[in-house]
Amino acid sequence: MSTDFHIVVCGSIVPDPLQTLAPQDSPNGPALQNEMMLPAVLDPWAGHALYEAADLAAKNPGSQVWLVALGPKAKLQQVMMAVSQKAPFQLVVADGSASGFTDSYETAKVLSESIDGIAGLDKSKMLLFGGWQSASRGSGAVMQMVGEMQGVTEQFQGVDKLTVGDDGSLEVLERVEGGAYQRSVVDSAPAVLGWATGELPEPPNNPQIGMQNMQKNMPALQQAKPADLSGTSLTFKGVEVPQQRRETRVVKDASVEEMAQEIADWIKA
Repeated sequence: MSTDFHIVVCGSIVPDPLQTLAPQDSPNGPALQNEMMLPAVLDPWAGHALYEAADLAAKNPGSQVWLVALGPKAKLQQVMMAVSQKAPFQLVVADGSASGFTDSYETAKVLSESIDGIAGLDKSKMLLFGGWQSASRGSGAVMQMVGEMQGVTEQFQGVDKLTVGDDGSLEVLERVEGGAYQRSVVDSAPAVLGWATGELPEPPNNPQIGMQNMQKNMPALQQAKPADLSGTSLTFKGVEVPQQRRETRVVKDASVEEMAQEIADWIKA
C-alpha cells in the first residue's frame, strides 16, 4: 500500500524569546513595542512540527512538505534564510500580522484558505501538522479550527510520536496527565496533528538544502498576497506587562505551621 503523504505544516514567526517584550496600544489595536525591529525566529512548536514532517517525508518516498505561514513577508524572508537550511519544504505565504493579538478564528481562516490554494495538494493524503501551542498566542485552538475548516475530524493534540504502519495506518502518541500517553490508531490520512516537542532534535544546517529551498521559496515570498484579518470582533480594553510584586519580611524562630498559615492567608487576600 502506498504511504506517500502530502504534509502541510502551519507555522509562523515569533519574536526571539530572549528579547524583552512590552505591549502597547496602536491605531490598529494592541502591538509590541518596536515589533518590526525585534529579531524573529520560527515558532518553536511549529519548528518541531516541521522537522517531524521532513523526517516522515524522507522515510516515505513520494511525500511532499509545505510550510504555510501567516506573517509579514519581510520578517518571514529573514527567518526563512535560516530555516530553509534545516529541511526541504515548499513555502506558502499569507502576508499579514503574526501578532499574538490576532484573533485565532481569523488566523485559522487565512491558513485554511492558503491551504486550499496549494496546487497539487491531494487532501486524501493530507497530514495537517502544526504546533500544539504557540509562543505568540498559546490559545491551542488554531490547528483545531483549521482542521474543521478542511473537513478533517481525526485530530490529535500534544503529539510526541507518529508511527506509520505497513498498511498505511497511523499510530499516534498524545500527551495526557501524569506524564502518560494516549495511544490512538487511525486507518489512514487525512488527520490533524498538533505537535508538542516530538522526539527529533533540531536538524543541522545544510547549505545545499537551503539553496534549493530558497530557489522555490523566494518567489512565494515576493508573490505573497495580503491576508484579510479584518473580520474579527475581538477587542482589547488594554494591554500591559504584569507588575512584579515583592513583600519581604525577615522573621526568626517561626514554626513551619505559622509560615504555612501566613502563606495561605496571603494567597486568600
